[in-house]
Formats: sequence, C-alpha cells, structure tokens
Amino acid sequence: MDSLITAAAQALATGDPLGALKRVALRDDAPALALRGIAMAQLGDFERAKLLLKRAARAFGAREAVARARCVVAEAEVALASRELGWPAKALDAARATLEAHGDRVNAAHARYLEVRRQLLLGHLDDAERHLTELDDATLPPALQAVHALASAGIALRRLRTTPARMALAHADRAARRARIPTLLAEVESTRLMLDAPAARLLAEGRERPVRLHEIEALLASKTLVVDACRHGLHGPDATVALASRPVLFALARALGEAWPAEVPRDVLIARAFRTRFADETHRTRLRVEIGRLRGAVRQLADVRATKHGFVLAPRRVDKVAVLLRAVEEPHAAVLALLADGESWSSSALALALGSSQRTVQRALDALAAAGKAHALGRGRSRRWVAPPAPGSATSLLLLAPLPGD
Repeated sequence: MDSLITAAAQALATGDPLGALKRVALRDDAPALALRGIAMAQLGDFERAKLLLKRAARAFGAREAVARARCVVAEAEVALASRELGWPAKALDAARATLEAHGDRVNAAHARYLEVRRQLLLGHLDDAERHLTELDDATLPPALQAVHALASAGIALRRLRTTPARMALAHADRAARRARIPTLLAEVESTRLMLDAPAARLLAEGRERPVRLHEIEALLASKTLVVDACRHGLHGPDATVALASRPVLFALARALGEAWPAEVPRDVLIARAFRTRFADETHRTRLRVEIGRLRGAVRQLADVRATKHGFVLAPRRVDKVAVLLRAVEEPHAAVLALLADGESWSSSALALALGSSQRTVQRALDALAAAGKAHALGRGRSRRWVAPPAPGSATSLLLLAPLPGD
C-alpha cells in the first residue's frame, strides 16, 4: 500500500474525510475508490458513497477476499447511516467470517457492531444484547470501545436501566476522548442529553408533570399501578398486561386511570372508547361487553367495578394509580420519534423498525408532511424522510421499547 493510501486511511480513522479526499480524490484504483467511498459517507453523501464502494468491491481481484469483505462492511455502515435497515445480514455475516479467518479482528468486530446497532434500531434488544456479549472490547481500539459502550448504553436506555446506562456512557466518553474522533464525542453527548431530558408526562391524582427516564424507572419499580399510554399497557408490581393490540380496552383503561380514584360516567367511556358523541342502547350494551373483557385482561392488576353512573378502577395490592403519557400527544408519534433522531429514513426502514406495513407508514408520513411535521428528500426509491427533533424530549426511547417484564 503506497504512502498516499496509508495517509488517507489514517485521516479517515480520525474522522477527517476532507484530508483523505485530498490524497485520493483523483485516483480510480480499488483502494482509492474504497477510501473515497468511506470519505463521502462521512460527509453525508450516502448515494455517492454506495456507488464508490460497489466499484471498489468489483475492482478488487478474486484473490483479494479481505479487501472485498471490508467493502461489504463499509457498504453496511453506509446503509445503517442512511437508515436502510433491510440490507442482507447474511452478506455482512459472511464478510465478518472472512475477516476473522484472515486475522482482521478489528474490522470483524466492526461488522458485528454494525449488526448490533441495526438490531437496536429495529427494537430487537435481546438479539442486540446477545451479539454484544460475544464481543470483548478490552483488546479493541478506543473507537470501537466507544461504539461498544454506546451500544450498551442504548440497550440499557431502552430497558429503562438508567444506572448501567450512565456507567456505559462514562466509559464511552473516556474511549471517545482517547480516539479523538469528534463524531463519537458528539454521539456520546447527544445520548447523555436524551438520558437527562423529559421523556414523558405523568398524570397522578389530577396533577400532571414531566418526568425523566430515571423517574419512570423508579415509578415502574414502585407499588403503583401504571397505565402506560406510551406503549399501551398496564404495569404493576407483579405483572404486566399489554393492550397494544386491543385499542378499545386500552382506551377504557386509560380513561379509568386518568379519573382515578373517581368514577367515569358511562357516556364518557362510550365517547372515549367508541369515538362517538351520541350513545344509544347498542353502545351501552357494547360497553358492558368491553368492560367484561377489560376485567378479564387486567384481573391480575385491578378490578373494574360498576357504580351507579359508570365504572371505577380498583387496583389490587397497591394504593396508587398513575398514567404515563407521551411527551407530545400525536397520532403518528411513533413515526415522529424515529424521524427525530436527525437521520433521513426511508418508508421501508420505518416500517421495519415499527413492525408495521409500508403502506401504513406511508399514510402516516403523508399526514405528517401535510401538517408540516415531516419533509421528504429525493424522489422514487431514493426518497428519504426527515423531521426536526422534539425540543427537550426523549420520547423515542419509550415509544419503541417493551415494558419491563414483557
């Protein structure tokens, strides 16, 4: 490898893409193409980066398996940065195996960290944690140690384990400072800000206030029945009930939780659950049926008792009820939470991350665009969506994670 290629690679390793391009911008040999692709990715031109990396992979000969594998890993990193989450995991795994077989353990570890970060974005926390535990970061360069710690912090945050998250972030900060890579330091700082930002609103006994992640963690560990409107479920000291797939039952549970300890009139419950202002006997009959279903679903946590005018929530083995609300009430809050990370997303990647159909996500994006809350970049298959982050909010950490105990 000649001196210009070496110098360009060192510049990229320290986060200096312009310095790398000064050395290889006019060259079209395979190593230069690969380095140019990585530089363009660091500058945010992902489409150009993908083209250059594909050209580099083709330019490397059949005997240059390691170089071709490194190109595959670089393409996967570009895909992750541009939020194309549907890239073939088998190709990345094969590239990682090739790198390990040839003794390139640093790039092999980098490939595994890419898969960890992809699983984290998709909300597959168990898979991300399993892959992460297979890696020993103690012998890796400081930059990868920082990536490892950031992934650990991300998993802890999603699971509302704030103390391990802070410890991981402190380790990430030390490693990023040793690596002297500004983008890593910025990522550590942005994650720390999310940890300390209001993540939701808490409604209890008629009073509402913003709460941070550590307060939510303490709330879920307390002897309080929590009606969680972020993830549509109920959480108590001994059990968790998910109602995300039963919206009518959750609407009833939320109305009862917001009014607790008072009763909720039948007409109010009908309006909240069935979205109608005019109640007749058929609605009252349906309400009795749905209340019976709610009793059965939440019987481990609470009873729903009939009163003269309506119903009241009666928690079991606890003396408090609280409702956890999203920081901002928005019909398409889950889509906005993902877009608010500052990256550009395709509708297919959003659908993967939310476990929804692409058509459903597209309708949500169209509605957000009409309201001026999201913006499209590009056309056709290259179209990406962005949205400004919600100021002082960390809702994405709550909207996509399962309740503890799920």
